[in-house]
Amino acid sequence: MAFKDILFSKEGAVATITLNRPESFNALNLNMSGEIVEALEMCRSDREVRAVVLTGSGKAFCSGGDIRFFEKYAKTKPTEPVRQLLEPVRRIILDIRQMPKPVLAAINGAVGGAGLPLALSCDLRIASAQARFKQAFTSIGLAPDSGCTLFISLLAGFSKACEMVFLDPVYDAGQAYAMGLVHKVVDPDRFAAETRQLAEQLAAGPTRSFAIAKADLNHALLTLLERHLEVERRGVLEASLTQDYQEGIDAFLNKRKPSFKGC
Repeated sequence: MAFKDILFSKEGAVATITLNRPESFNALNLNMSGEIVEALEMCRSDREVRAVVLTGSGKAFCSGGDIRFFEKYAKTKPTEPVRQLLEPVRRIILDIRQMPKPVLAAINGAVGGAGLPLALSCDLRIASAQARFKQAFTSIGLAPDSGCTLFISLLAGFSKACEMVFLDPVYDAGQAYAMGLVHKVVDPDRFAAETRQLAEQLAAGPTRSFAIAKADLNHALLTLLERHLEVERRGVLEASLTQDYQEGIDAFLNKRKPSFKGC
């Protein structure tokens, strides 16, 4: 099947989904989100696929939602781009968690916004040493969504989740590893080979047992995740109606520091 905004390949028992909008740092738009859903369904239904790799092309894994799409509606229908992107991204997160095969996020570069929960929802995460991590939502006047606050809290702890939400620093790969956001960090020149080796190790494992174990891990998480996604959905829609959100978008596009008023 031909895709426009992603690349899909199979090599042996490993399927690789590559976000492929490098000019926008693999920002999510409606078409890309839909194609990721289709590719995940292909992986789920293909019995030859025993492990899935999710990665990005160019300098980024995924920078989050496409800011140009948000700009289009910022002053007229500010909730519209948020509403439109929320549903397919929510579907991607749940499909990754419900995939009865290991899903490995290969974080090749920058990741932020909705790209962060996209990576954190995977079963394992390997990062290039040049990867950088940023929560990003609050810096443009939005609230985190797509399970972001839940995954960060579970993986890094409540204190780090607060740090990421309120201060929104940029973390390097070593810091992300120390926080528990990734499982392994490798040099850029070894990244592709190490990713392949880990994916093949997963594909060669007892994948039926992996599926059962993943269902066990999900037993408590999925109910919590589904409720949490709805809480975050309401929160980000509310935040998209604020003047601070419009200011955040304008500041981002004009490469200046935002002046938030708390309204």
